[in-house]
Amino acid sequence: MLARKYRPSNFDDLIGQEPMVQTLTNAFESGRIAQAYMLTGVRGVGKTTTARILARALNYQTETLDTPTLDIATPGIHCQSIMDGSHPDVIEMDAASHTGIGDIREIIAAVRYKPVSARYKVYVIDEVHMLSTQAFNGLLKTLEEPPPHVKFIFATTEIRKVPITVLSRCQRFDLRRIDAAEMATFLGKIADAEAITVDDSAKAMIARASEGSVRDALSLLDQAIAHAAGSGLAQVQGEGVRAMLGLADRARVIDLFEHVMKGDIAAALTELKAQYDVGADPATVLTDLAQFVHFVTRLRYVETALNDPSLSEDEKTRGKDFAERLNPRVLGRAWQMLLKGIQEVQLASRPLAAADMVLVRLTHAADLPTPDEVIKQITSGTLSASSDVSNSTSNGGGPSGPSQAAGEATSGIPAQSNLVSAPDGADSNRMTASVPSSATAGLDPSGERVLQRVGNGPALVVDNPPLADLEVTSAVPAEAAIARPKPELRSVQPQINSLQDLLNLAEQKRDLKFKLMLRNNFSEIAFENGRIEFAAVGNAPRDMQRILQDTLLAWTGEPWEIIRSELEGQATLKAQAEAELAGVLSEAEADPLVASILAAFPKSKIKEVRFPKRDALDALDETAALEAGLDNPDAEDIGDEMTDDGGPARDNAGDPGAGGLDDYFN
Repeated sequence: MLARKYRPSNFDDLIGQEPMVQTLTNAFESGRIAQAYMLTGVRGVGKTTTARILARALNYQTETLDTPTLDIATPGIHCQSIMDGSHPDVIEMDAASHTGIGDIREIIAAVRYKPVSARYKVYVIDEVHMLSTQAFNGLLKTLEEPPPHVKFIFATTEIRKVPITVLSRCQRFDLRRIDAAEMATFLGKIADAEAITVDDSAKAMIARASEGSVRDALSLLDQAIAHAAGSGLAQVQGEGVRAMLGLADRARVIDLFEHVMKGDIAAALTELKAQYDVGADPATVLTDLAQFVHFVTRLRYVETALNDPSLSEDEKTRGKDFAERLNPRVLGRAWQMLLKGIQEVQLASRPLAAADMVLVRLTHAADLPTPDEVIKQITSGTLSASSDVSNSTSNGGGPSGPSQAAGEATSGIPAQSNLVSAPDGADSNRMTASVPSSATAGLDPSGERVLQRVGNGPALVVDNPPLADLEVTSAVPAEAAIARPKPELRSVQPQINSLQDLLNLAEQKRDLKFKLMLRNNFSEIAFENGRIEFAAVGNAPRDMQRILQDTLLAWTGEPWEIIRSELEGQATLKAQAEAELAGVLSEAEADPLVASILAAFPKSKIKEVRFPKRDALDALDETAALEAGLDNPDAEDIGDEMTDDGGPARDNAGDPGAGGLDDYFN
């Protein structure tokens, strides 16, 4: 395979990693060689290859030179075995299959022994992020202070999964993706070395498809060579690569982009179907379309983007023209809609149909003002048919009904459907602007459009007008006028004037965590509607102030001024309950009968205090008392209870024989 045949063996052969090479060169020349290196990057950019080359540089030795160096163009004594992966002092380990602490213990036990023949014993651990937490912890001490004859080189594609304690002990290098232009040049060199003719369009397609991965690019070139040989072709051509990868023709993608930006739905759908018929994947077509949108947007601000050699002449010429004519707002909206549409197509059971619907949304939303801009133009009376509109029609370019014909007759310009759509591209609420101030108001024959006038401004043809809050005066007869939706009544917000009000609201909202925070950690200093000053006590959350602000804003709909103070405030509700309980217990202990019981039973203690008849009858009328079976309520025990945790115990109404304190102590 080309990826193995042309694998770099020294730093001069590496492409696209000049910053790393420069840093290592300076470090080796100054003798500042780290004990561990961390190489990270996407698949195929050369992490493992770089690790082997680095191991070779560390152990470079010839008959005349015996020192670490990056100038290793001439093979040394250990070079070939290191690159082959067979040197006894360069140990390569795949962390994906050796993830446990046992594998790390073997390394820790082996590092104490000096290398057999090389200068350093080098451990190359690939996909290091796959190690377990125990394995990482076991490696930390050795990694921080390894023996002078040991070096570690790690490689990973998931740098975020590597513990920061490991990263801090390594010198990190981020291997970057290879850009398409550099990749195309590299593929040309490989093709020349293989004596194979590859045209520029084929190299550009492979370079873009590889997404910066050299290994992927060489694998695709291998596949393209085999495809061309099987087809009886003398060279690798762009058409063959396009068919092999299921790509769309770049020129046809640009044609599709032009149809979309013109709002020509019929032409856009026809072009997509034609590309699908020749083997292009709908999701790939939309992806290429999104890439071209990005290219046109970038070209508007970065003129040097045209210098990319991977671009065709058609892309450069037409792309520059689009960049000069199209508004960035239009391109940004198309980009957002394409990103969402690509996901829909990839998940759809019928990708072509899903792609069709994406194009329909795109054409309807092409080059239109946003809803807020339309509102501003309407209110200022500056809306006109020529203000930043697209050449689109609701049915692909033709007239859509009598209303458009009327618009053309009165305004003197082609009747075109300029759609005001939501950001997601939906076109259910549409508005068409026409210029004349003498336009006749009324319904069109379809009964769906209404011609309205805003003050002395332009006349508007409105489909299901969404602007219910605008002051619109219409000449439409009362019986034909569109009913305006009634404004929603604003819900009455709760009034919170005290801590108890806030607790009651938390109870209604069933927010137990918030309620407990108020009870245990809230020390009131000042409390009024819209403003709270408090001190946090106990194990209060660090962001207690923010929690209060966010919760009150969500519950009341109004921002509150929340001040967290260091002053001493009132006792928390929990502390107040505990103090009340302590007083009750002290009073109970002072009772002679209770005192004698506690003296007779030294290990006994008061568990619970109940208060018969406390405010219970206020909540029960005589009928309720009779229905509850209480012939003489005054003599019964109906009241609250206090427990040793400071809260109510249970209602004791109707408990026979509950006559006094004697029955409530144990």
